[in-house]
Amino acid sequence: MQRITPNRAHPLFDTAATRRIEQGAMAQLPPHTLMQRAGLAVARLALALAPHARSVWIACGPGNNGGDGLEAATQLHLRGKTVVVTWLGLEVNAPADSLAALARARAAGVPFADAPPTTLTAQDLCIDALLGIGSSRAPAGTMAAWITAMNASPAPTLAIDLPTGLQADTGNFAMQSVAGSADTISGSSTIYAKNTLCLLGLKPGLFTGHGRDTAGQVWLDDLETSNASTPTALTAPTAQLVGAPIPTCRTHASHKGSYGDVAILGGAPGMAGAALLAASAALHTGAGRVFVGLLDGGSLSVHPEQPELMFRAPSALPLHALAVVCGCGGGEAVRALLPRVLLEAARLVLDADALNAIATDTTLQAQLRARAAQGLPTVLTPHPLEAARLLGCSTTQIQADRLSAAQQLADRFACVAVLKGSGTVIAAPSQMPHINPTGNGRLATAGTGDVLAGMVGARLAMGQFAMAAACDAVYAHGLAADGWPLGVPLTASALARR
Repeated sequence: MQRITPNRAHPLFDTAATRRIEQGAMAQLPPHTLMQRAGLAVARLALALAPHARSVWIACGPGNNGGDGLEAATQLHLRGKTVVVTWLGLEVNAPADSLAALARARAAGVPFADAPPTTLTAQDLCIDALLGIGSSRAPAGTMAAWITAMNASPAPTLAIDLPTGLQADTGNFAMQSVAGSADTISGSSTIYAKNTLCLLGLKPGLFTGHGRDTAGQVWLDDLETSNASTPTALTAPTAQLVGAPIPTCRTHASHKGSYGDVAILGGAPGMAGAALLAASAALHTGAGRVFVGLLDGGSLSVHPEQPELMFRAPSALPLHALAVVCGCGGGEAVRALLPRVLLEAARLVLDADALNAIATDTTLQAQLRARAAQGLPTVLTPHPLEAARLLGCSTTQIQADRLSAAQQLADRFACVAVLKGSGTVIAAPSQMPHINPTGNGRLATAGTGDVLAGMVGARLAMGQFAMAAACDAVYAHGLAADGWPLGVPLTASALARR
């Protein structure tokens, strides 16, 4: 078993891949072995997380996730814990493994109850074994009532495999059916766990969308299925969690020309700050030189706090020799620059108003796609609303399946797409999408997106491939927020310097 931390990469498996792993493992093992391993893993983690718990409430659903909970109940009961099990299953249609787990629990004397206990304390533990990876519809009825009781309990919750009510593949809430209307997305019937024990393989939904808010600390137990010839090793992952960048050292004989030049194009009247934030981030990330081409008529010739920044007229910049970051605070003024930028920029990051302009202009979209055929790397850094404009859909549709949306952007525009948000998704054509594990709600403040664009631009200037530059920048951007001192407000300008 391992605690998942953001310092290393991990493969992620969607529901279909997880089913293949599960079926392959079950075919190689004696009946019921995999569920018994799962129950033992849950019990071990429960004992480690709540060693002084007097009571453990295990809410078991009707399927195999509930069977895992029943096996855990047996293990905890045999180890002297006071266990209360509520089970929603019916013996007439329960899966075979769950029926066997139910029989073992009864034989061991595990107590069952019709309702959740009301005497739990903060030192006790709840275990969510209601629904696993196979459900896409929001819980209702008794199950929804138990979820409400578990979320309201002072005892922390350990979720088995996935918090009930969260979709494994997307990190979205399960659909809730409302009488007389279309299905809606709802978080009211979702478990908010302090810990989640993922079994067999990690699921993408735990790390993007609502997953990070509902799953808490994620743990993984592969149930002894990841050796070289086992199903986990033989199943291709569907996504990957970004790991920490490999540290690099600058050689003594290097100079500023060794680390590339970045040009920031943006800052329309009243919005120069966005361009300056991107420029500051590129400078502090390590670019050799940073040029700034403001679109407000040249309000600055030197920045008093950043004298290293060099201000130039946008028309005077040799874009063919630069990594260009275009769009930060660009307003409508950036639209006129885009044909030249798309044609000439050696390496390009498109953000904010540049993306909005491209979304409404099919000629610019064609120019953007043509860059790939010319071997010119491009990175898009949209937030969900900008992504929706580019794909001609709603923000709700983007957020409903963030991995798919990022991949659509990458495929449609033949570039690397960075879909920002909780669990930023980085996608490229013909490559596995990546999910970033760093960052937090402190980044929800003006200008932090401009900082990220500048960081990506600096890495492109230093010679990184577009996908690696995007992944490393997003990781470092989030990590800076994760390490932010408590009680100190996070501002974009301070983030750029950090």
